[in-house]
Amino acid sequence: MGLIERLQPAPTRISAVEASRRAWLVWGVGLAAYIVAVLHRTSLGVSGLEAARRLDASASVVAMFAVLQLLVYAAMQIPVGVLLDRLGARRMIVTGGLLMAGGQVLLAFAEAVGTAMVARVLVGMGDAMTFVSVLRLVPAWFPARRVPVVTQLTGLIGQFGQVLSAVPLVALLSQRGWTTAFTSAAALGLVITVAAAATVRDAPAGGALGGAAPPSGSVMHDVAQAWRHPGTRLGMWTHFTTQFSGAVFALLWGFPFLVSGQGRSPAEASTLLTVTVVAGVLVGPLLGVLVQRHPLRRSWLVIGVVVVNVVVWTAVLGWPGPAPMWLLVTLMVALAMTGPGSMIGFDFARTFNPPNRLGTATGIVNIGGFVASLVTIYLIGLVLDLRAGGARGFTFEDFRAAMSVQYAIWAFGLFGILMARRKVRRRMAEAGVVVPPIREAIARRRRASRQENRGDRGR
Repeated sequence: MGLIERLQPAPTRISAVEASRRAWLVWGVGLAAYIVAVLHRTSLGVSGLEAARRLDASASVVAMFAVLQLLVYAAMQIPVGVLLDRLGARRMIVTGGLLMAGGQVLLAFAEAVGTAMVARVLVGMGDAMTFVSVLRLVPAWFPARRVPVVTQLTGLIGQFGQVLSAVPLVALLSQRGWTTAFTSAAALGLVITVAAAATVRDAPAGGALGGAAPPSGSVMHDVAQAWRHPGTRLGMWTHFTTQFSGAVFALLWGFPFLVSGQGRSPAEASTLLTVTVVAGVLVGPLLGVLVQRHPLRRSWLVIGVVVVNVVVWTAVLGWPGPAPMWLLVTLMVALAMTGPGSMIGFDFARTFNPPNRLGTATGIVNIGGFVASLVTIYLIGLVLDLRAGGARGFTFEDFRAAMSVQYAIWAFGLFGILMARRKVRRRMAEAGVVVPPIREAIARRRRASRQENRGDRGR
């Protein structure tokens, strides 16, 4: 399939599967596995204050739990992508589910920092296997023209795992305690893993995974080829720049920021975190449709998501004291855009790579946001400790200084996006796809609209 066909996908041989209940069932069970993975991933964020007390750990040590989890997640992406190209999505989803359930059981009974870190390593390993595997099911089971929207729905609905951690998990934690809360999360994960083993299939009967797997000796060649294409790097920088702010907020520092930094109650903080997920219900499909209709303008959508987050965070951090509720709700809506925005990075991977190395390219893209997230999480914890002098309580001023480290990450990521986009457009021009400047595109659209209006009046 050529570049133009991948940018403007047409119905393929699997278009008959679109209306199949089997396709939606397979995707739905895979999606459930991803929802639970998000629950496992964000469970430490809503229990960060309790973790500090239970393990007698400082803010930077608690931050290291999340950093270690994300470091494992990021380091696993290329190996997972390669394995996904060879073993298929079903095996990877089941293996990931078992690892995460085991990690949560270990965390449930952990009373020392070392045990808790091992637990988060297991969660990070399992989490790394789940998302890219569920994404791989989408082009296998749905027609190509539907892939951008279904991909957005995957990322969007998966974030309801945050609701599971922010509401029922927090309730269990406060009412039944640490051990009951985390063993319950593990039990839910095990149930969904069994369902995935029984239901998920890599492709429809008689279908392929999207391309024959190359021999094992070409693994490094595939990784190198995927990385060399500027489209893959554009996807990685997209994921790097858009995803981290929302991920950092959900994974660790959002709940403490709202409670300790903004003076909100735990119930209010949980509700605000839920607003992020609900707002994504509108943002995700909208971005998916825009990507589908304007594939040559995807990078502008990405930049728009970043600019919105920079502006809203500036308003929150620049407020003279704790922000009013309406501004915090606005921040939650802005953060809701980060997940759908990062999903555009996977669309770059899909359109600029052949099917047989799609898993590898997707893994490279997925590294970006989680590297940015782990760096930001650690820097925020470090700044908090430096300002608080080892004390356990943090003020709004402490969080204002700590959350400001995000600006450096945004600037670095935007530079990467612009550099990669220039190289992508150069290669597209060589393939015969010329992207006109946006001013010229707007002018053309206006001229076409005026001509159409004249034609209507003439009739």
